[in-house]
Amino acid sequence: MFISTAYAQAAPAAAGGAESTFLTLLPLVLMFVVLYFIMIRPQMKRQKEHKAMIEALAKGDEVVTAGGVLGKVSKLGETYVSIEAGNNELMVQRTAIVQVLPKGTIK
Repeated sequence: MFISTAYAQAAPAAAGGAESTFLTLLPLVLMFVVLYFIMIRPQMKRQKEHKAMIEALAKGDEVVTAGGVLGKVSKLGETYVSIEAGNNELMVQRTAIVQVLPKGTIK
């Protein structure tokens, strides 16, 4: 009655549709590239270094475990390592070894 009928107008055709799609995805791609170089790549490098250190363990090496225990490697197994810490002998997983110390560090 008092309200007139409203008609929708057709939207103008988007110019350069492929270009606008590329520009829309560009920030997402740039964020992934930055994330890769800042976080993913250094983490992969640290994992490779840790794996090489674990594989190079030998009897008599002085090591630090993830729990902070210092000791000498007495026995080596595939997944476990025996460590002499003081008068005690501990059995830990190879992956729990965080660092190999220089010879003569532990007295």
